[in-house]
Amino acid sequence: MSPRRWVAAIVAAALASFVLVGGIAHMARGPEGAPETKEYAVTLLPERGPPAEVQEAPEAPEHEGVLGALRDDPSTAQKSLLLQQFGTVGDPGNAGVTGDMNGLVGGGGGQVGEQAGSGGLGMRGEPAPVRAKVKAEHGRVGRKEARQSYGQGYEGDGYAYVAENDFHRAADTPLSTFSVDVDTASYANVRRYLVDDAILPPSGAVRIEELVNYFDYDYAPPTDGAPFATHVELTDCPWAAGHQLARVGIQGRMPTAASTPPRNLVFLVDVSGSMSGPDRLPLAQEGLKLLAGQLGPRDRVSMVVYAGAAGVVLEPTPGNRHAEIAGAVDRLRSGGSTAGAEGIQLAYALARKHYQKGAINRVVLATDGDFNVGVSSDDELVRIVEEERRHGVFLTVLGFGRGNLQDAKMEQLADKGNGNYAYIDGLPELRKVLGTEIGATLQTIAKDVKIQVEFNPLLVGSYRLLGYENRTLAARDFNDDTKDAGEVGAGHEVTALYEIVPVGADAPSRPEVDPLKYQGALVPSAAATENELMTVKVRYKAPDGDVSRLVSTVVPALPVAFASASRDTRWAAAVVEFGMLLRQSPHRGTASWAHVQQTAARAVGSDEDGLRGQFLTLVGRAMALGSR
Repeated sequence: MSPRRWVAAIVAAALASFVLVGGIAHMARGPEGAPETKEYAVTLLPERGPPAEVQEAPEAPEHEGVLGALRDDPSTAQKSLLLQQFGTVGDPGNAGVTGDMNGLVGGGGGQVGEQAGSGGLGMRGEPAPVRAKVKAEHGRVGRKEARQSYGQGYEGDGYAYVAENDFHRAADTPLSTFSVDVDTASYANVRRYLVDDAILPPSGAVRIEELVNYFDYDYAPPTDGAPFATHVELTDCPWAAGHQLARVGIQGRMPTAASTPPRNLVFLVDVSGSMSGPDRLPLAQEGLKLLAGQLGPRDRVSMVVYAGAAGVVLEPTPGNRHAEIAGAVDRLRSGGSTAGAEGIQLAYALARKHYQKGAINRVVLATDGDFNVGVSSDDELVRIVEEERRHGVFLTVLGFGRGNLQDAKMEQLADKGNGNYAYIDGLPELRKVLGTEIGATLQTIAKDVKIQVEFNPLLVGSYRLLGYENRTLAARDFNDDTKDAGEVGAGHEVTALYEIVPVGADAPSRPEVDPLKYQGALVPSAAATENELMTVKVRYKAPDGDVSRLVSTVVPALPVAFASASRDTRWAAAVVEFGMLLRQSPHRGTASWAHVQQTAARAVGSDEDGLRGQFLTLVGRAMALGSR
């Protein structure tokens, strides 16, 4: 069958199912007294690729993909129909957008598309010789980002570029300021690459702070009524002789049943075609049912779905009506394009309509992050969630799938929505995020939490924050209560590490700056002579407050040998070293896979959840893959 005839067959099948595309069908009423539920019934073309001869035919035009074959077709109606079925039909200059239509045509989770004029390569549907040539030149076939060091991964996955933090001279820049981050998505995603895919992750997928904060630490909780306690430890740096490592840890107040307020939750579920597959919508459904099963009569749950359009499929329902909520979740089906912004706006409107003062008011978004209908720009989506957080409705983002995972977009939405972002790579992670940790995830005890460290230039030559690249703030933002920052949930732990070069130690080579003409050297204060290495300041607001509070911790220049450091500090250092090796950091010094294994093995501790033991397995896999 020729490519043209195959496309004609697609159009004929699409016309037959058109009336159901994007529809919201009413279901029969449940038991008497139960509210009416609805099924989001979207008909999708069979998940089947074109015949083998079409995919592999050497004589096919060099830049013609499956949807690309339509670009010469004069029928606007046919293109319009496929737009509704697939989300987009494009030309060679469409920057690989049509290469992002995951799982719709091409079979087996494949993608369809054409070569992008801007250099993005959406190559599904291209003849085998073209695909082989691209793979030989670039290592794999995919989007523009997939050929760059920070984005190389599954075709269609989208990662943000991370410019790794550099060293700063304490005499020139004595203040380091950043927002806390309790996201854990990067660790689960890295695990998926190493375990499921047997490849090293792209550097853009590796966010060191999320690797470190994936694990529990044995920090003491606050005892003075504050929402959290701050702990700092200073030790030797294991990958750079003569350097020091400062670990800053925050432990949130532990939740209790009595302290947990009612919950007003809106499940926002992506049921577009890109959510087809067992690791996407079906996994999300299991997770939402797990979460709903922990709710009680004081809680309320609503559900909004979106594909080509958005709709409410479950009006606010008491949390103890578990069977009713689970039934609504089970009836979800996937198909169509992705009007994500419309779904977000509808979910927030529903949350605000049923807003409960003093309650947990939150939208829980389950998606792969591929918004391709309506508002889809990152800036506009961020504006929507920023506006809604001011009304007291926060956002939790759960990422699913591969090959179309828009990681950068989901992380940004969660950050700006006063929430958190987790990636679900399987049932164990689902149970961890939506079972064990859901109390901390949903119950915010402090918002807009910022950390500022002041280094003593008489003792610190230079320093570097390890991770948190997309959470850094200007020094003036620390005291600015209008500046957004991260949240800490009940029982949450936040860990950050600094690599410190003491005065007189060998410092990383940096270009010298000419002496200033109009001002001389600054004169140290009396405090600089009192053997204080640094001061850690934390500023935060109450969950419903607008004015921040400040706590400070002075850190003396008394480092302990690394072997004598706490188990928590040694474990965190091993995880940082692991992340630097994955990213091929220019600051990794003498770091090695073997040293990571050795350090981590000695700091495992009780490991009740088995996650630290699993980390050792990941290090072994990364070592084997890195030696290829």
